[in-house]
Amino acid sequence: MRVFGLYNIKGGVGKTAAAVNLAYLSSSEGEKTLLWDLDPQGAATFYFRQAQGIESSVRKVVSGKTDIGELVKHTAFENLSIIPSDLAMRNLDILLEETKKSKTRLRDILDEVKKDYSRVFLDCPPGISLLSENIFHAADHLIVPVIPTTLSERTLGQIRDFFEQKDLDKKHIAVFFSMAEKRKRLHRETMERLSGELKRVCAVSIPYSSEIEKMGLYGRPITAARPKSKAAAAYRALWDELKTLFGLS
Repeated sequence: MRVFGLYNIKGGVGKTAAAVNLAYLSSSEGEKTLLWDLDPQGAATFYFRQAQGIESSVRKVVSGKTDIGELVKHTAFENLSIIPSDLAMRNLDILLEETKKSKTRLRDILDEVKKDYSRVFLDCPPGISLLSENIFHAADHLIVPVIPTTLSERTLGQIRDFFEQKDLDKKHIAVFFSMAEKRKRLHRETMERLSGELKRVCAVSIPYSSEIEKMGLYGRPITAARPKSKAAAAYRALWDELKTLFGLS
């Protein structure tokens, strides 16, 4: 089982859109895929028209009283399941702190479904916290969307610095540019510079697109709702590049 974390300290950078589309593309290849919506905002849950979970459920999972498999819901797509968000996610740091091995609890929980799924995608909330550390330990690959702007670049630096401070392997980090507008000079220059300075920066970028913003109206990934759109093509190309980078193809 491979675990992919879609993460950034900064919000509003396209994490959820990427998690939803990459999970769908994974499932469309015949791979049993699970998407866990760890963000209390529940955007990924909303995109798949799922109801938010019961607040007490996550508490029971973290404490070991309930198996994570009991929270899994099927989506309208073959091979794709989801664990919906619930309001308890806002207190997940506190719940994790109360457990033994608090920094690796998420990894232990995911081990419960490794026989059922070959790929798991984590839609992660923004910020840096105990939950973030759990994600870093649980994920085989950390996929970081970065808007090619100064503030978004700064948060990428903070993530890399945190990995160094905690002696985590930065080889697990893969970066792609999100909401990119190549007509903007700052975007072009930032993308070119970071691609030259850093390793594991994807050549494929996800453009700013009104189609992606409409996923909430479609109630499905753009790769399913508008498969011939430029946005869908970009996500497919990104997934193909990530698979090569991660040794999946």
